[in-house]
Amino acid sequence: MISVGIDVSKGKSTICILKPGGEVLQPPFEINHTADGLESLVALIKSFDEEVRVVLEDTGHYHLPVVIPLVESGIFVCCVNALRMKKFCSQSLRRAKTDKIDSIKIANFGLTYWSELTPTLPKGEVYQELKLLARQYYQTVSLLIKAKVNLSNLLDQSMPNIQTVLADNKSNCKLTDFVARYYHCSHILEMGEQGFTIDYCAWAKEKGYRLNERKAAQILAIAQNGIPTLPNSVSTQIAVSEAVKLIQSITESRNTILAQMQEFCKSLPEYFIVKDMPCIGDTLAPRIIAEIGDVRRFKNKRSLVAYAGIDAPPYQSGTFNASERHISKRGNSYLRKTAFEIMQSLIQHKPNGDPVYDFIQKKRSEGKSSKEAMVPVLTSFSAFITVRLWNFIR
Repeated sequence: MISVGIDVSKGKSTICILKPGGEVLQPPFEINHTADGLESLVALIKSFDEEVRVVLEDTGHYHLPVVIPLVESGIFVCCVNALRMKKFCSQSLRRAKTDKIDSIKIANFGLTYWSELTPTLPKGEVYQELKLLARQYYQTVSLLIKAKVNLSNLLDQSMPNIQTVLADNKSNCKLTDFVARYYHCSHILEMGEQGFTIDYCAWAKEKGYRLNERKAAQILAIAQNGIPTLPNSVSTQIAVSEAVKLIQSITESRNTILAQMQEFCKSLPEYFIVKDMPCIGDTLAPRIIAEIGDVRRFKNKRSLVAYAGIDAPPYQSGTFNASERHISKRGNSYLRKTAFEIMQSLIQHKPNGDPVYDFIQKKRSEGKSSKEAMVPVLTSFSAFITVRLWNFIR
């Protein structure tokens, strides 16, 4: 057997080829991530008469230019979890680290755990695109949160307490639409009570908001009693209007990404199974499918629980056996986040007869806090969804 250890870097890789007993078939050498470089690597690997297995570390996306051509050429490739590889490579007392040394250690990992290596299978195109869009979705959500915090800070200085009367939610954007037109307390007061009320009612009718003269009076009172710390100037108007435009732009990008995820999911048989579950709608269903991927790659329900990082590994030594253990959190954090949002949706909507919601209530009745109750519920939910999807697809 021959182990090919590849230490992946950005744009290049260092490769070492070993046999059992420390026999070096090829000392560490570098190749660039180009078509010619990878073709030469494939030719070298296929030139050996014995069984060859390629081992490398899962490095996000940097390893993909190496993995894809190797897998397409029918070569056995195993992508090892980065934490597991790090712990294996850190066993030496000397803390020497170079790309050449790492490639040797990775090749030795392949020889040590030869029987445990599992081949990396090519992902379905739909699942790949779903995961790509899911990552972009989370990036846009993160930017949207920062943009909203920025606008909130500006409004605290230009129109204090306006957010107690108007607020944005999932169905409308009353606050952002309002401050795009009325950006400062002085701007409202300069219009006068009658002028502002008429203009406000016309604006609300144009936007389709069910707002009336009483709401206009509340806003006028806030403008009269507020103490703005930013001047009614062109700079303030530009800052507020640009903050609003940024929120609107990011929101549009998020909605576009989510709509495309929904279109991809409609071609998958498990989409309708997931949507039939209580409190999982058009937003949560594509996200959880994107994070789980092809459910058939999990051996059983415990595999998905471990993949999500919500398992609690046993801890026992001698006569000591830990009874209260924390979840490992060594898994897909996005999957944990999505599952947690589903649990929150269940608590909010309280579906009758749903076994997952009933389990939450059972744990709460035992004295568990909401967060503590969700951990075993998340485990049960992950196991439940795996069984349903796996049985349906099979």
